[in-house]
Amino acid sequence: MAGVIPIGLDIGSSSIRAVEVRRSKDGYALNNFGQIPLPPGTVTGGVVQDPVAITGLLKQLWAGCKFGTKRVSIGVTHPQLVVREMSVANLPAKELKQALPFQVKDALPLAVEKAVLDFYPLEEPGSNPTVRGLLIAMPKAAVLTAVEAAQKAGLHVVGVDLASFALLRSASRLDAQVEAIVDIGSDVTSVVVHADGEPLIVRTVPRGGTEITTSIATRLGVPPPEAEAIKCHYGLHGDGNPVTVDAAAEAVRPLASELRSSFTYLASGERQKQVTRLALCGGSALMPGLAEHLQQQLGITVMYADSASRLRDTRKGRERGFDSFVPSAAVSIGLTLGAAA
Repeated sequence: MAGVIPIGLDIGSSSIRAVEVRRSKDGYALNNFGQIPLPPGTVTGGVVQDPVAITGLLKQLWAGCKFGTKRVSIGVTHPQLVVREMSVANLPAKELKQALPFQVKDALPLAVEKAVLDFYPLEEPGSNPTVRGLLIAMPKAAVLTAVEAAQKAGLHVVGVDLASFALLRSASRLDAQVEAIVDIGSDVTSVVVHADGEPLIVRTVPRGGTEITTSIATRLGVPPPEAEAIKCHYGLHGDGNPVTVDAAAEAVRPLASELRSSFTYLASGERQKQVTRLALCGGSALMPGLAEHLQQQLGITVMYADSASRLRDTRKGRERGFDSFVPSAAVSIGLTLGAAA
């Protein structure tokens, strides 16, 4: 089993997605993929609320897709996620893991004994006494709930990774521009800003497609299913009625404001980096007219990310609809690529 690449498993708010790859002579090729919808409320804000349901649905997904392995790497996020740049003592990996809680306890809003901690170095430490990097912390209970639900489904969890770092692996374009990757889910939006692969900002924004639908429903005085249809079919292009366009624009305004404030913070902080490109992904990013609207509101280039660009061969999945799966698959693809590294 040593040569088997673990499957990237993304337990989102609206569905569970899994991607399986294999090594090929040109890199990584798609081997299998699948997704299964989640009942509302099963996962909220990236946190599993009904682990029994998740376990049952994972069993269904594996039985239906006939994946070649039960080894998985799980993506995690949380509204209380903390990602903070800081310097820590330059220690070997094993010693750093043991020392990290003592080094960072005064820098966190979370109690270290109730948090999962990790450190992502941003430089080669060499012989320096300290190393600069990103401190990552999130509530331990949320991570354990997801892991235990997967284990009870018969899966072997070989790794847990931050969803934002998975996005960086699958959807980033590495060049001279400062790029923001924005994955808009049903109730959580993951944001990672990077410069040539080095993360500068990592955020979990508690906003997404469900909030947009609710806002449209309230403003137009229609039931949520009708508002969802308006959002998905017309979006910001509108149905010919200016009131509908205004409702959609107002519904998107809070998310656009969150992005603007993050980019302003980065530009005015120590690093003084200006975001020049935004790459959209996630199911809720498919709202018609959203890319054009954000480009106008934020004054930067907005495009859709190609989350499968690092897979050299996707022929095995195309007949089963892989192309329509890709916009929501950035995290699951990035997780399996990270597990393969």
